[in-house]
Amino acid sequence: MGSSDRRASRKGYTLVYTGDGKGKTTASLGLAVRAAGRGYKVLILQFIKSPQRTYGEQITLNRIGIEVRQLGVGFTWTRTPEEHREALQKAWTIAKEETMNGDWDVVILDEIHNALGIERFPIADVLPLQEVIELIESRPAHLHLVLTGRGAKPEIIAKADLVSEIQPIKHYYNEGVPAVLGLEY
Repeated sequence: MGSSDRRASRKGYTLVYTGDGKGKTTASLGLAVRAAGRGYKVLILQFIKSPQRTYGEQITLNRIGIEVRQLGVGFTWTRTPEEHREALQKAWTIAKEETMNGDWDVVILDEIHNALGIERFPIADVLPLQEVIELIESRPAHLHLVLTGRGAKPEIIAKADLVSEIQPIKHYYNEGVPAVLGLEY
């Protein structure tokens, strides 16, 4: 059975990984590896991470044929609101195009919930919540769409087929340990 036959017979799902605990991106990356192992074409679009940095997941995933693109400019406090707004607008344009073009079996919109939750500057005109909902509703029927990040909006949760909330119980960060190479990046 070819990939187009497989796609025609498959129902795609929308998955949301959210919550304040560590592991949302990690869960989506595990799903990406599993899907690629089954021959699915996987694209990961990272809304906050900057291409100016190197991330462990990108190194390995690119080696095994999973495309990862960092579309952000980093944390909201590291750049100006204008830089973030421009990056978010470009990221959203790319996300819509790539999700709808039919090339992919799985598209992961990593940290999109974080982006939608930005309050330090306006984002509704460059990353409209209603357009995210419309993308979920109109995505190709075969496509699995995964959205990660803290603070998933209730409107997105309502449209999702699966929602996992990851809650922290204990984290070394609370003891003053910074991000750990190989575990956080």
